[in-house]
Amino acid sequence: MTQIVKLRRLPHGEGLELPAYATAAAAGFDLSAALDDGAAYHLAPGERRMIPTGFAFEVPPGHEMQVRPRSGHALKAGIMVVNSPGTIDSDYRGEVQVILYNSGDQPFTVTRGLRIAQGVIAPVERAEFVLADELGQTGRGAGGFGSTGSESLAERL
Repeated sequence: MTQIVKLRRLPHGEGLELPAYATAAAAGFDLSAALDDGAAYHLAPGERRMIPTGFAFEVPPGHEMQVRPRSGHALKAGIMVVNSPGTIDSDYRGEVQVILYNSGDQPFTVTRGLRIAQGVIAPVERAEFVLADELGQTGRGAGGFGSTGSESLAERL
């Protein structure tokens, strides 16, 4: 199903390509860095920085835009989107910016037009919260991290 998503190009986004899907079957579309021409951000190992995209989006009601890392940057350089996936709510109209983090061991350079992240438009379910004295029983119960492995948490300790 195709959703219409309006976007507004901001002055520092002039000349950048519109966000686009790289292939016909791609789930995510590319978001690029909207830095000044000739400017570069050098992310040192362990550093994080907010990178502008030069666009504001009108995400349809009942949807969100998820901002996710690019797998190639993650594998080759350890570049992550810190709050991945980041959520752009349907009522937000400001510029989409991406918080990049360098978890690698080498500096990473961001320049104008570099594809820095991908966006995914996804439906959102709203919940109605009801206070209850008890919750339904499951096989897992309150078992947390690692509790669904081949042996129980108690057996491992």
